[in-house]
Amino acid sequence: MTVDLNHRITGEGAPLILLHGLFGSLENLGGIARRLQDEWQIHALDQRNHGSSPHTDTMDYPAMAADVIAYMDSQGIDRASILGHSMGGKVAMQVALQAPERVEKVIVADIAPVSYKPRHDEVLEGLKSIDLTGVRSRQDADTLLAEFVEMPSTRQFLLKNLERIPREEQSEGGPTFRWRLNVPVIDACYANLASAPEGSRPFEGPVLFIKGEESAYIQEKHRDEIQRLFPAAELRIIKGTGHWLHAEKADSFAALCRRFLDNNR
Repeated sequence: MTVDLNHRITGEGAPLILLHGLFGSLENLGGIARRLQDEWQIHALDQRNHGSSPHTDTMDYPAMAADVIAYMDSQGIDRASILGHSMGGKVAMQVALQAPERVEKVIVADIAPVSYKPRHDEVLEGLKSIDLTGVRSRQDADTLLAEFVEMPSTRQFLLKNLERIPREEQSEGGPTFRWRLNVPVIDACYANLASAPEGSRPFEGPVLFIKGEESAYIQEKHRDEIQRLFPAAELRIIKGTGHWLHAEKADSFAALCRRFLDNNR
């Protein structure tokens, strides 16, 4: 069953759907949205169990792709280009494989159509272990999360998902904050999220993979699978960037997207 995804629409022009990565929200690609909304109508989505979108008990790529297709239906969008980062890139690929007739072009930011070994054990353990009943500030949560996640920048990214409960919804002695993330389901479904997109036939349309030079998410050994599923794919590398390439060099990333989207338009 699909869910109604929280969204933000900006700009005018041909539709371009933006899909964030794991533990993120539509805010993560806000810089790219602002750089492209002069030529495209940007549809930034919160994926299920993330941001302000509904929580569900299931989470896998076919279901998440169906959410995107249902969103397109609700907006009267027949075909759209899709840009996704990391987990969002896998959802974008799944939409293209699942409903190729609905997709113009795909941009995949720093992820390949393959299964990955677990990479977020410490993050998930930290999110599950924090007792929010005793948290009265973001600093409290940061201190607790630091026992599991060493990098301050990673903690700050995760803590964007911490929201204050409206006073009228709080109970005496209960928590002041809550996670926007559906942590239990993300944890239970993590193997699905680490897996590869599914497709019985390749997507023949234009696909751009953008790799961060210092990131290991796209490797030479992934080339054959990329070509098998996306025979028209091309690869571009942004030097001096890691997995968060769209934030580290937003102008360069947006320029690559613009050139690709403009080509043969």
